[in-house]
Amino acid sequence: MKYIISLIAVLSLFVPAISYAALLNILPESVEAEAWTILDAQSGQVIAEHNADVQRAPASLTKMMVAYIVLKDIQAGKLDKHTVLTASPVVKTIMWDESQMYLKEGEQISVDQLLAGLIIMSANDAAVTLAEKVSGNIPKFVDRMNQEAKALGMEHTYFQNPAGITMPQHYSTAADLARLSMAVVNETPDYLYYSKQPSFSYNNHFHRATNLVLKLDPSVDGLKTGFTRAAGYNLALTANRLTHDIEIPNRRLVVVVLGSKSALKRAEIAHKLMNLAYTYTRNEIAIKDQQLLAELPVIKSTLNMFKVQTKQPQIVTTSLYDQHYTIDLNQFDQAQQRVMLDTGNGILQSIEPLPETQTHINVEITTPELIAPLAAVVPLATVQIYQNNQLIRTIQIEDRVDIEEANIFQKAFIWLKSLFSFFTDSAPEVKLYPIEK
Repeated sequence: MKYIISLIAVLSLFVPAISYAALLNILPESVEAEAWTILDAQSGQVIAEHNADVQRAPASLTKMMVAYIVLKDIQAGKLDKHTVLTASPVVKTIMWDESQMYLKEGEQISVDQLLAGLIIMSANDAAVTLAEKVSGNIPKFVDRMNQEAKALGMEHTYFQNPAGITMPQHYSTAADLARLSMAVVNETPDYLYYSKQPSFSYNNHFHRATNLVLKLDPSVDGLKTGFTRAAGYNLALTANRLTHDIEIPNRRLVVVVLGSKSALKRAEIAHKLMNLAYTYTRNEIAIKDQQLLAELPVIKSTLNMFKVQTKQPQIVTTSLYDQHYTIDLNQFDQAQQRVMLDTGNGILQSIEPLPETQTHINVEITTPELIAPLAAVVPLATVQIYQNNQLIRTIQIEDRVDIEEANIFQKAFIWLKSLFSFFTDSAPEVKLYPIEK
């Protein structure tokens, strides 16, 4: 990948609202679902989407939030997966036609078994039992669900129950459910232990996983299926695949498909979208770990310059598809893992992934100087990454800054030094560093 680097110092803290270019231009009418999105779980970039912010019934994809909360509490030491619970009267609220483990009031069951029932069997009695254990009652747990959704930036989501039962004000979107999926795989990866299981049995009740892609693709390890008449057939799918890049040896994608016509169709569509994205996009290190971006002048301190550098490698997802041709998902050959198109000679031919990408990076300094004393998290720089002159990713660089104010004698020395600088025209200024690949 070739980078053209542009470094710009700006004096404003304001970052305008940003719209990102789709990395893959997929014809919406070629995807047999009401709404869908493809998300890279490592960069957080949207690869392609359609109707992704349209509110729809999430059905049992709701249970991803239940599992996310339970697993977070386990990680925090508030809950133990080996803890044995006694099923309360809440299990009687589950109707005969709902998916369930057939728990009886007074029955003993572990948190681990309930998680398996929740994720693999999509059991509504597992959902309400876990909700009651975590928060004491269902309404308090639903409040927690909505708090967690807000924290994840799920702006178009509202939950009314933990099981995903259709209710007037129980809704989400493909984009929000992809955000939740990304949080699940990145923050509570133990979820995948359950979601990759092909089946689960409890008290002679056997259930085969309804995620049909698990049988087709060994790289797939989750996440959740859902169905109601209001929702149609929903699927949140994820896979983790090896790459040929030593710096990024694995790559994880998330696909959310809402409102498909059948369980088979949702699996087919989600798998095609995922394979398409793996073929025609890739992840690259845009900024290295501890990369020095700039030095900022410091006022009223013995520290002259403050170094602005990254805390970890910053990944960008780029397109490897020739943008001259839109993508008809029906023309994606699963066997060859290529889009097959007639490019003008009347013969179908495969569209090969581009060998390299042209990416342009702007680094804008958002805080041009630091004034002591200072002890706060400060927004320092905004990195904007463009491909084909279209913005594809923005990275905010911020850091905890602790700078002590100079004492009276040090201030006198600093004043004399600044006076000398005035006559020599060498006062400290922002110093920018090129991003070397």
